[in-house]
Amino acid sequence: MLGVFDSGFGGLTILRPIHARLPSLSTIYLGDNARAPYGTRTHEEIFAFAFEGVQELFRRGCPLVIFACNTASAQALRQIQQTELPHEFPDRRVLGVIRPTAEEIVSLSRTGHVGVMATPATVGSNAYLHELNHIRPNLVVTQVACLGLVELIEAGRERSEEADRLVATYCLQLIEREPLVDTVLLGCTHYPLVEPLFRKHLPTAISLVTQGTIVTDKLAEYLVRHPELASRLDQTGTRTYLTTKNNEPLSMRASRFFGSAVTVGHVVIS
Repeated sequence: MLGVFDSGFGGLTILRPIHARLPSLSTIYLGDNARAPYGTRTHEEIFAFAFEGVQELFRRGCPLVIFACNTASAQALRQIQQTELPHEFPDRRVLGVIRPTAEEIVSLSRTGHVGVMATPATVGSNAYLHELNHIRPNLVVTQVACLGLVELIEAGRERSEEADRLVATYCLQLIEREPLVDTVLLGCTHYPLVEPLFRKHLPTAISLVTQGTIVTDKLAEYLVRHPELASRLDQTGTRTYLTTKNNEPLSMRASRFFGSAVTVGHVVIS
């Protein structure tokens, strides 16, 4: 099975295109809703929580886990890949969403100015800044930390006036800081759940980029390059959903998001 880990609901925006592109691939989704949001946590907390999630998915038979969470990808992925996996799980792999996203968006900007809307922890890590400038050194990257937005989405208030005001404020910050931006990345997998608000408050000439299709395409390419790992992934199309919090909110959200009833199990990870 493929494991998909997120701090909460946001990873569903990665999981849906995976199901569409690779329908026979069995998946386990684990949302750490009990400890969401990760975006205001310390590096130590994010690493600990993310690695606990990885280990839970490994225990459930996943040889490959995707961090469908930019904050975990920014704050924990490299340490897990370089320090933990070689010693404890040498035959398992963990992939993130930042590098594959950066590889795609560097060529999208005509002006050479890109905006990144993300959590405080992702912005603070400068992971996107480093990845984008490594690929395209002259690219101007303007990052905006969208404090409080994930909390509203996790609370089911993405259509509230408060969410609208927050998105309006952060979009204005971006444009005031860098008027030449022509491409904006929603650098948190929760943010596509409020994509209409970003489209409402950003100039229509700006291209808005989300990660679901990008990450899915890169995953498909990765599996072609690594047939030895792909052969270990179950291809019976089973879907398992887990949460560390009350399972009803994730069940309702996932059912609405996928358009069919989704049963969610509860799990304690530590």
